Amino acid sequence: MPTEAPAETPRTIPELAGNWTLDPARSTVRFRTKALWVASVNGAFQVTDGSGTVDASGRVSGRLTIDAGSIDTKNKRRDEHLRDDDFLGIGTYPQIIFDLTAAELSSPGTGTIDGDLTIRDVCRPLRLLATMQTEDERVLVLDAQAEINRSDWSISWAKMGAGLKNSVTIRATFIRQR
Repeated sequence: MPTEAPAETPRTIPELAGNWTLDPARSTVRFRTKALWVASVNGAFQVTDGSGTVDASGRVSGRLTIDAGSIDTKNKRRDEHLRDDDFLGIGTYPQIIFDLTAAELSSPGTGTIDGDLTIRDVCRPLRLLATMQTEDERVLVLDAQAEINRSDWSISWAKMGAGLKNSVTIRATFIRQR
């Protein structure tokens, strides 16, 4: 999780009632996977679009859209392979989607978020550990993390001990719409 922290922490989700729009420039999805027995591969995706709604009772919904072709592990050859049909198949599946369906956050803004993650048209439920903080009444920062097994999304190609388990970290910054 990033070390910088916004100034305030929301006390309850209902205080955040309204519509929120993602700030893509301040949002990322990062991953880490163990490969080749001991080495780890780190990478990132660009989050291109997103929105969320918190109703007066505190129920939440939302969506993050991730550009699958934006995968960047700082190795061009590996990134090209990750984009092909052995992994993400971006010609057919250009986006990764996370649909937020519920959040259980308590003071000081920590808890879980639940949703459905769709990769390569395979949709599976996912629970993430999360922290939510506000910079002011108009800016909300959500940090979330989960461990996933990519074979659950039909991505099981592996070579020489490459791991199927990945640690995923999301930082999503939202702006309240007036």
